[in-house]
Amino acid sequence: MPERTSRTRHCELYNRTVHNEVIAMRCANIKRKTKETCVEIEVDLDGTGIGNIDTGVHFLDHMLEQLAKHSLVDMNVTAKGDVEIDDHHTVEDVGLTLGTAIAQALGEKRGIRRYGSCQLPMDDAWVDVALDISGRSYLVWNVDLPAGKIGSFDTELVREFFQALATQGEITLHIERRHGANRHHIVEATFKSVAIALRNAVAVDSRRQDEIPSTKGKL
Repeated sequence: MPERTSRTRHCELYNRTVHNEVIAMRCANIKRKTKETCVEIEVDLDGTGIGNIDTGVHFLDHMLEQLAKHSLVDMNVTAKGDVEIDDHHTVEDVGLTLGTAIAQALGEKRGIRRYGSCQLPMDDAWVDVALDISGRSYLVWNVDLPAGKIGSFDTELVREFFQALATQGEITLHIERRHGANRHHIVEATFKSVAIALRNAVAVDSRRQDEIPSTKGKL
C-alpha cells in the first residue's frame, strides 16, 4: 500500500470538524482478493485529488491519476494481478473494487447532488459523460474507440473498466465520444470527463445535507 496522505490518515477518525460541527467522513477501504488479482483501494470523497496509484498496468495508473485529480477524490490504489497473461483481470478488478469503495463511502447518499455531467475536449477528442448515482447499475457506451494498443494497453479494456465501476458503484453511466482520432486522447478525455461528472455528483448540496435525493427516500 502506498504511503497514505495526511488527509487519508484523517479518514481513520471517521469524522471531521467544519465550523465547529462534526461531520461524518466519506471514506472507505476495500480489499478484493481472488486467484487472479489482489486489489486494495482507499478513497476519500472529500479529498483534494491526491492519487497514489500502483496497479502494475502503467497506462491504467496514468488514467487513475487523472480520475483522482479531476474528481477531487483522494485515492490509494494498489493491485497485483496476472499481468503476465494480460491486463484484463487487473483492469476489471480495479474497476470493481473502486466502484465498491465509492459506494461504501457514499453510505446512504444523504445530501449528495446525485447527478453529474461533463463535456470535455482534449485536442481532437471530445467526450460527453452523464451519470446518476442512482443505486441502479447501467452503462451506455457510445465510444467508437479505434481498436489497438496504447503502448501495451488494449483499448478494449477501457469499456471493461467503466462497466465494472458502474456495476459495483451502482451508477447509471452514459459515455459518448463526439469526436476523436487519437486513441490516447479519446481515452484520457473519457477518464477526465467521468472524473468531473463524478465530482459534481458526489458533492454535498448545502440545501439538503440530511436528505436522500430521491422521492422514494432511498437510493
